[in-house]
Parts: sequence; C-alpha cells; structure tokens
Amino acid sequence: MDDKIETTAEAIEASALRRAGVVHVNDCGPTAENEPLPEAMAKKPIEQKSPSEWAYERLILYIKNFEEKLDNDHEVAMGFVGGDTGVMRIEGIGFYAPDIITFYGSDPSGARTQQIQHVSQLNVQLKTLPKQVDQPEPNRIGFRLAQDLDKA
Repeated sequence: MDDKIETTAEAIEASALRRAGVVHVNDCGPTAENEPLPEAMAKKPIEQKSPSEWAYERLILYIKNFEEKLDNDHEVAMGFVGGDTGVMRIEGIGFYAPDIITFYGSDPSGARTQQIQHVSQLNVQLKTLPKQVDQPEPNRIGFRLAQDLDKA
C-alpha cells in the first residue's frame, strides 16, 4: 500500500479501469485483454455489475476477438472443459444475475443444446467448427453480442 491520496473522482475513475493482461509466446495479434472496452460496457462500474453480468460481457469480448481471426469457412463453437460432452455451436449467450451464465446452441449433428453454468464454475474452451453448408456466410455471434452491449 502506498501513501498516495486520491480524490473521489480519481478513485471512481481507477475503479472503472479494466485490470487485464496477457502474454503470448508468439505474436497472435490483438486479444480481448488488450483491446479497449466498448464505450457502453465501460460506462457502468464493475462494482455495480453482478458476477454473471461481468462474466457475460467479458465472454462476448473473447468470442468476438476469436471470431475476428476466423476464415469464412469456420464459426465459433465451444468445448466443455472437464467433461466429455462434445462441442456446441454458439448461437446465443445470456446471464441471469447474480450468478448464472447460459449458452444456447447446437451440437455438430444439429441437435439443440443449452449449457447453464454458475459463474464460479465457468470454464469455456473456444473452438472452430466448419460453417453449416446450407448457409452462405458463417454466423458471427460475437459481433451480434457486442452490438447488443453497445445498445445497453
């Protein structure tokens, strides 16, 4: 602890600043940790967000960043860490404050799937799946989710 004295405005501003970092062996371009927060996301202080809301917003940043590196033949999917339940094509994400995150999607065979998780158990592995052959363009859920954050 240092002896620096902050004004109330400085303390509030400091609490709104993101605390994140990343180190890579090779340059992989910008990652979610070193990209600026969307303006709408930065407006509400972290302390005013439930754990599920804050986890939901950061997941959106990770998914969007992951999708930015995909070619037109692939879409984002998620594998379930710690289980042998396969992968899910991410078609939606939600949160239910204070502590639930929900993933909506389908498995590679097209069966509808939903993962409901407590934020304390949150483990997500982002993966790629080939885009569905019957659609001309790959779905980019991260971009849609990020647009929704901007509307908030």
